[in-house]
Amino acid sequence: MAIPAEVLAAIGESTRPVCVYVYDLDAFGARIAATRAALPPGTRLMYAMKANPFPAVVAKAAHECDGIEVASGGELALALAMGAHSIVFGGPAKTDQELAAAVDASRRIPLTVNVESVHEARRLDLLARAAGLVVTVALRVNRRAAVPDGTHKMTGTPTPFGVDVTELPAAVEVVRGLRGLDLHGWHLHAMSNNLDADAHADFVTGSLRFARWARRRLGVEARTLNIGGGIGLDPTGEREFDLDRFAARARRLGRGGPQLVAEPGRYLIGEAGWYAAEVLDVKRNHGRTFAVLRGGTHHLRLPAAWGYSHPAEVLAVDGWDYPWPRPEAADTVVDVTGELCTPRDVLSRDLPVRRVRAGDVLVFGRVGAYGWSISHHDFLSHPHPEMRVVVDQSGDGTSSG
Repeated sequence: MAIPAEVLAAIGESTRPVCVYVYDLDAFGARIAATRAALPPGTRLMYAMKANPFPAVVAKAAHECDGIEVASGGELALALAMGAHSIVFGGPAKTDQELAAAVDASRRIPLTVNVESVHEARRLDLLARAAGLVVTVALRVNRRAAVPDGTHKMTGTPTPFGVDVTELPAAVEVVRGLRGLDLHGWHLHAMSNNLDADAHADFVTGSLRFARWARRRLGVEARTLNIGGGIGLDPTGEREFDLDRFAARARRLGRGGPQLVAEPGRYLIGEAGWYAAEVLDVKRNHGRTFAVLRGGTHHLRLPAAWGYSHPAEVLAVDGWDYPWPRPEAADTVVDVTGELCTPRDVLSRDLPVRRVRAGDVLVFGRVGAYGWSISHHDFLSHPHPEMRVVVDQSGDGTSSG
């Protein structure tokens, strides 16, 4: 795991004991560009900000993507504040207040609401007509078709997402009759964290086939077809989504049909995030060695939630402020644990180390997505980590935070 020089510099400038997230905006921008080039021609690329809502990240996405996908009123407000010029609003439990905010935002920028049910459509219609507007909507569909493997499946199985495809004819009839809504197309987001490029290309192909079926059977000429996100990133680095393989197939799709909309989040920002935490102690208990951090799963929840061991690099720090020898472990494996009063506060197990000492810093890569934002920040009321962004302003590695 090569740590970029500008990220190392930002870690080195952090307050001791070190506990910091660093986001590399150049790496984020490069992944946006690569993903856009791999998608079918003409696809609108929206950043799913649920993956990482840090304001600087959202501002970068608002500038370099075609828009922002939001899933709450809070995300909507932040996307607007960060300069989003187009928004897609999803999520299965939108309140009337959130729908009203979406209606209001649609006065200023292009906005599509991914409608999850007939009841939600009727509530949105009521608000739109009261405002004297017609709001663009895509109807979310829970198809019966198989979807690619991933860490989560949203459709093809019983979930609270979308309209069951067997109830779609009745739902379409209702939505078409609502004067405050313009049925623009379909929302088919189906999975999260798929690493199989061929399976993802098959999913896009199947989505286009569904749009043709809906045109024949339901008389809906979709202008847009939202395929969601779902492209994965393995936090351990053991597997990779083959973007070139996906692109070779995807570039042949999308011509002559509805405009595709893609909403990746994890794949765009995941590799652009780093978490660094200082080792407070090194100790042995019952035959195992522990590196105890100023940090833990309240900052980076995924290893505990998904049951995996997150790779890390030891960043040696030579300074030592105490008049006794530094606790250390050498040529062994360690369990990396945090500062919480629970044995489940574990980021890595059996992490091989040449040497790790109290006062050194452990650096975890690939944590730009679903790292800080989904973690239980305030358990035990420890201080939050610092948040830094780096960007190469000169092309020679110079960074700014």
